[in-house]
Amino acid sequence: MKRGRLFVITAPSGAGKTSLVNALLKGEPNLRLSVSHTTRARRPTELDGREYHFVSVEQFRALIARGEFLEHAQVFDNFYGTSGAFVTRQLEAGHDVLLEIDWNGARQVRRAMPGCLSIFILPPSREALAARLAGRATDSPEVIARRLRDAVADMSHYDEFDYVVVNDDFAQAVLDLRGIVEGHGEALRRDRPQLQPLLAQLLG
Repeated sequence: MKRGRLFVITAPSGAGKTSLVNALLKGEPNLRLSVSHTTRARRPTELDGREYHFVSVEQFRALIARGEFLEHAQVFDNFYGTSGAFVTRQLEAGHDVLLEIDWNGARQVRRAMPGCLSIFILPPSREALAARLAGRATDSPEVIARRLRDAVADMSHYDEFDYVVVNDDFAQAVLDLRGIVEGHGEALRRDRPQLQPLLAQLLG
């Protein structure tokens, strides 16, 4: 049986990564999303095992000690990690696997599994990113400003990834992701000259 391929997707907060991933999964029946473990509190709309595997800090540390994570990180006050056993099982069964993680986790995965393909999602402009972050009515202006600063810091790591997809037109961005997964994403390489004006605006 042909071994599956591992894809890693990263984006700054507000770039629309989760919506893109959900749309991609609907059209790729062989693609499996890895559900991360986390110590953060479960939200009312979430189910254990669907959005995350919710565990205590003690359980998470025990998983680290047993070497069960392909990658793990602390983000603010919470821990997040990817099960190495799940990923390996799915790949060996011939399924492609998708990890939706941050740039630091992606760096750990590339070290552990250098054959993976990594994709960074960018917003179409800094204004669009700010508007998306402000659209989350639960956040204060101070939190939005901090999230925007964090997003710019995250975007500075785009050049560590194989491909860059710009989420300007949602349907086109999904097609771009599908093209990468299906093996014809050459036009979306991170070093394509067309990206430079956008990057200068996002990171400047």
